[in-house]
This record gives sequence, structure tokens and C-alpha cells, in this order.
Amino acid sequence: MKFQAKGIDGSRQCAGLFRLGRDVEAALIMVDLFDETQRLFARAPQDVQQAWALMLRQMLDCQERQDWLGLADFMEYELVDLLERLPA
Repeated sequence: MKFQAKGIDGSRQCAGLFRLGRDVEAALIMVDLFDETQRLFARAPQDVQQAWALMLRQMLDCQERQDWLGLADFMEYELVDLLERLPA
């Protein structure tokens, strides 16, 4: 399975865990997901890299505030949208 599809599935799974209040488990998955996602976006066009950098900063701000629902929204909608826009 391509990482793009795997990343979309992982992002949705992680968002679901945050929504269920399983923030420790979700955070562990998120670290691995972001590591792989960072590698994927490193090969993306400049505008997509900038969008990823901004989104990552916003997601980490949510995590710092322990805003698990906000983080889940970013992961389920914004990150998935950005992953889907990547060229195949």
C-alpha cells in the first residue's frame, strides 16, 4: 500500500482515538505518522510543503493546549485533504 493511502487511513484512525479520549495511544501513533508524512511532504511541491509546515505548527499547538478535538479535526479533515492533493 502506498504511504499516501496508508497515511490517510492512519490519520483518520488517530483522529478517532483522540475523539475517544485515548490521547496517549493516539499521540504515539501520531509521532510515527508525522515522521512518515514529513518524508512524503519533503518531496512535494513548495506550496504543499508550506501548507504542511503551517498545519503541523497548528496541530502541535492543539496538542500543547490538549485540544484533542481540534487536533482530531486537523488530522481527519485538513491533513487528509493535503495528502489527497499530493501527486500520485
